[in-house]
Amino acid sequence: MYHALQLAQIAGERGEVPVGAVIIDSSGNLIAEAENRKERDRDPTAHAEILALKAAASKLQTWRLNQCTLYVTLEPCPMCAGAIVQARVGLLVYGVDDPKTGAIRTVVNIPDSAASNHSLRVIGGILETACRQQLQTWFANRRHRTK
Repeated sequence: MYHALQLAQIAGERGEVPVGAVIIDSSGNLIAEAENRKERDRDPTAHAEILALKAAASKLQTWRLNQCTLYVTLEPCPMCAGAIVQARVGLLVYGVDDPKTGAIRTVVNIPDSAASNHSLRVIGGILETACRQQLQTWFANRRHRTK
């Protein structure tokens, strides 16, 4: 999660919402990493989770990531939650709940819904304070600059 926080910092410095994601394999090896790039790529799907999933699938040469763990600093949105389920990720670990668009436990629960065809194990609240503080600071600075 520390590495995901570093990636989130990079995203924030580049004008993106500071979210970072890393994927490790069953041996603990880092196989993918990404930060939000929606603004930079002009792509509404360029969330850190989606980019990391694509990179991991490419590296492993399979879309089935059931032996992998995805670490992300913010609870995934509905798009990302759906992609995580579709990729059959073995474990999702996230930092802070998203009270606006969280689709793992906070606003909706896509993994446990009838629409999910995969049982996703989830651990939330890892480095929660650091993840929350990073996001709050970024949004406060952004609001201050627009005044």
